[in-house]
Amino acid sequence: MNLGIEGDRILVIGASEGIGYETALALSHEGARVAIASRSAKSIEAAAKRITRATGHAVEPLVVDVMDEAATEALIVAWDNQPLDGLVLATGGSHRAPFTELTDAKWMENYTFNVLGPVRLLRGLLPALKKGRDARVLFFGGAGAKMLHPQQVVSNVHKAGILALAKTLADELAPEGVRVNAICPGRTWTKLWRDRAADFNAKEGLTEEEVVKRFAADIPLKRFAQPDEIAAVATFMMSRQASYLVGQAINVDGGMAKGLL
Repeated sequence: MNLGIEGDRILVIGASEGIGYETALALSHEGARVAIASRSAKSIEAAAKRITRATGHAVEPLVVDVMDEAATEALIVAWDNQPLDGLVLATGGSHRAPFTELTDAKWMENYTFNVLGPVRLLRGLLPALKKGRDARVLFFGGAGAKMLHPQQVVSNVHKAGILALAKTLADELAPEGVRVNAICPGRTWTKLWRDRAADFNAKEGLTEEEVVKRFAADIPLKRFAQPDEIAAVATFMMSRQASYLVGQAINVDGGMAKGLL
């Protein structure tokens, strides 16, 4: 299938590793002109080199910390309203803790990471997107936005907010030629889960395999996703084959979320 994105200018935020990296890699394989960003210059430059070696296409590394308003503004200024055909906001994460242990600072930190950082980037880059060709925006939500995870109240709330944001902006921006959607990954074997497995090992003596088995028990496929499985769907959603997809939040979770919507 020709995804129709060859030559498109697409910026992927949060692309030094994991799902964001795999999405940038897949987009580059399809011939898109990819720029990638994360907060670590060393990590993002290494990621750009790996993608270029794998695909033969040049990749532009950029540095931005979505937690830092000044850094976000600097990236927007540096972009200088160059036409942008696609923006992937593969940022955010979860914070596992009981409600009673979550301070105001933790709530605000998670809010900035999951919601406010992406909002600032999209707001600043919107003029560039409006100059793009069939511009697309993809937010990364999470399965927890639709099937709430215990001990992750702060992330559940903010990921649900991302879906509301995507749905609202889809209605506002579609008439201006910008399609907005969201993708909701389930449990995916990334650094976040490797770190969690290490914590379980330290606290309970569990191996990685035992941690995966415990947390895959309520997934119908009985396994975690690999980052490239999420990236494949994200790449399709960013393609012209998905030209009538607007305002949707698509689960890629192995069937874990049991709701009808």
